[in-house]
Formats: sequence, C-alpha cells, structure tokens
Amino acid sequence: LGCRHALTPSTAALGLPDRIVTRPATRRVRSSRSMSAAHAADAPPLPGRLDPARTAVFVCDIQERFRTVIHGFDHCVHVSSMMLRAGKILGMPAVVTEQYPERLGATVDELAPNLDPRAPPVAKKLFSMITPEVDERLGGMNRDQAVLMGLESHVCVFQTAMDLMARGWEVHVLVDGVSSQRPTDRAAALRRLEASGAMLSTSEMVLFDLLKTAEAENFKAVSAIVREKRPEPPLPSL
Repeated sequence: LGCRHALTPSTAALGLPDRIVTRPATRRVRSSRSMSAAHAADAPPLPGRLDPARTAVFVCDIQERFRTVIHGFDHCVHVSSMMLRAGKILGMPAVVTEQYPERLGATVDELAPNLDPRAPPVAKKLFSMITPEVDERLGGMNRDQAVLMGLESHVCVFQTAMDLMARGWEVHVLVDGVSSQRPTDRAAALRRLEASGAMLSTSEMVLFDLLKTAEAENFKAVSAIVREKRPEPPLPSL
C-alpha cells in the first residue's frame, strides 16, 4: 500500500474530485451482474433445447424387408414406437416414409397402431424423406425442429437430415434409433451428420428435454414410455 500511494499522483494534482477515485469498484461489478441477469432473462432459447410446439417426429423407412438385414433393427422399431407414442401425448406431428414399398414392404406392424390415419406413410423412391408430398406437409406444420430416426443411417437418414437443415430446420438424430446393415456405415454417418450440424441425441435425452420438468402435465405418461425394457444387446456407442 505504501508503494502504491507513493507512486499514485494525488487527486488534487490531477484536478479530480476525491469521490471519483474512492468510489467502490464493487458497485460497478454489481451493476454489471444485474445487467447480465436482465439480458439472460430476455435471451432467446438456446439452440438445441427442444419445444413440443416446434418439434416434429420423422420416422424413416422402418419396413419389414429390412428386419433381417439391418444391424440392431429391433432398436429402431422400439425407439420409433416410443417417439410416435410420446409425440401423440405431447402434440407433435409425425412424418413416416416407406422406401419403394412395392419391393421393400410396408412399415412394420409394431408401428401400425401408432400411425396417424390423417397422415399415412409416404411412399418414395428418393432416398431423402423430403419428397414433394412431405415438403408440402412440412409447409403447413409451422415446425422447425426435427427428431429423426430410422434406416439406413448413411443413406436415407443422412440425406433427410441434410435436406432438413438446408431448409433451416434444427435436426436431432437419435443414435439409439438409427442403423445400417453394417456398423461401419452407421458410425461414419453419425460422424458426418454431427460435422454437418445435426445434433446427436438419444430417445431418453430428447423426451426429458421436451418435458423440461417432473412437474410437466405429461411427465408420468412419457416417463413410463422411457422406462420400457429395451432390446438387447444395445447398439454400438459412438
């Protein structure tokens, strides 16, 4: 302190009033914190936080012909069932597609009870789900967040995510609900999707993010879906 006082010119010599020099710094710090809190309260939601009013469920090509050839097919069926049922509870529309159903069969029977008859599966030959018919549906949804699952990770799921992101959608890919015939293709697809801006998530992560709180009106119904027994063995981790 003695050195500091010896080197600091007097306020009188500088022509400054004492009160400016002696004003407590903590007052400025408190003011800054108050401003930060006010800005935080007014800030928009962080990217990645899901809102049921903004979210749509996309189920890509969970068809009978793939049952015996897709690695972890049962996981894709189970997660799709979870998300379709939770989507109904939370008021989220669903888009379901079928790749060349004349050759590859219809959507598996396990999902049939959860399909909306007002929005039946869309047949396609494009790899992406975003066909002209689906694009028209999306235009009337007023949604911009997609929860995406299905087959195959490196072809139809990948191209769907890229097309949605090109349209300004925020895409959440469920790693426990997408797969391919070969695990290597699945792994490469997930890396490429994340690098391209898609958000990798899981069904449980997404559902609890949609709920936000254990006090949510639909917490019990949705958490019961989350607690259901999963197929074994699990899909490979990232």
